[in-house]
Amino acid sequence: MAPIRAAILGLAGPRLTAAEAALWRLFPPLGAILFARNIQNPAQLRALTNDIRDVLGAAAPILIDQEGGRVARLKPPQWEAFPAAAHFEAQPEVAQRANAYMLGAMCRSAGLDVVCAPVLDLRLPGAHEVIGDRAFSSAPEEVTRLGGACIAGLQAAGCIPVIKHIPGHGRAMADSHHELPRVAVDVAALDEDIAPFRALASSGAWAMTAHVLYEAWDDRLPATISPAVIQNVIRGEIGFDGLLITDDLAMGALAGMANDLAEAALSAGCDVVLHCSGRLEDAAALLAECPALSDDALRRLSLADAARRGFGAGEVAALRGLRDGVLTAPEEALWQGDPTERW
Repeated sequence: MAPIRAAILGLAGPRLTAAEAALWRLFPPLGAILFARNIQNPAQLRALTNDIRDVLGAAAPILIDQEGGRVARLKPPQWEAFPAAAHFEAQPEVAQRANAYMLGAMCRSAGLDVVCAPVLDLRLPGAHEVIGDRAFSSAPEEVTRLGGACIAGLQAAGCIPVIKHIPGHGRAMADSHHELPRVAVDVAALDEDIAPFRALASSGAWAMTAHVLYEAWDDRLPATISPAVIQNVIRGEIGFDGLLITDDLAMGALAGMANDLAEAALSAGCDVVLHCSGRLEDAAALLAECPALSDDALRRLSLADAARRGFGAGEVAALRGLRDGVLTAPEEALWQGDPTERW
């Protein structure tokens, strides 16, 4: 098999086409990310994930944005709806762990093993609503508390979480899907933004970059393609040594060809680039020039994989009651306490 490229790609539709499969056999990406356009029903989705792994290998990660609330690709009536992160503010973290476990178990049963959540950005007044209720709180300590619980629950379900959007999207006054946000606050303010990422840097989760320009750190380049932000802030001040993936290179915040942006992001220090459009010509251009996964990226992949595990049937029995607050006293005593003891 050809070397695995440092890329994760979107697909055009609900099936892996012959042209996509041929390209991926020639230049295999690390994995795939799925969106609403790729999902019709459980049987179709399972067939698609099987086809992807037939081409890329059984261990190929398949990603999905399934935060709960308005960011959910698996939707009712075929799949359960989960609440947005803001719903859990000030609630016991065991409720968030249970919720994340059930969300992760749903994704795993559909053939998806990397969940792009939780959002560790701060929910700040006056900022663009693109984050809003996707964030747990405006307080870094609360975001850390609930974000850690979400990571633990997803890992317990056998999923790899992806914390986002490192080093923090909460102060952005624009939507990076459409334009490049610029954040002009000083380093002291930014230290609040990075606090949850720093606290959870060693959790075993992957992290996704923010397409945001932080003037105090780099007044020329957004974080995704900024060596200063990635090396000095993400790897340095935050201390994140997990797998670092870009946000979607096809978003409006970044200008340029997919292959050029991929080169810039990888050169800056990202481990893997994410390109979600599903356009075959863009994927072909990116993959043809994309290098193989680095030794550091392979090491980081292994660390994230080791951090996830599944629970047995007996341990799962009380989870829904945990989330919904209807536990008996003995059940609550069983699952409360230090979140690292069982999760």
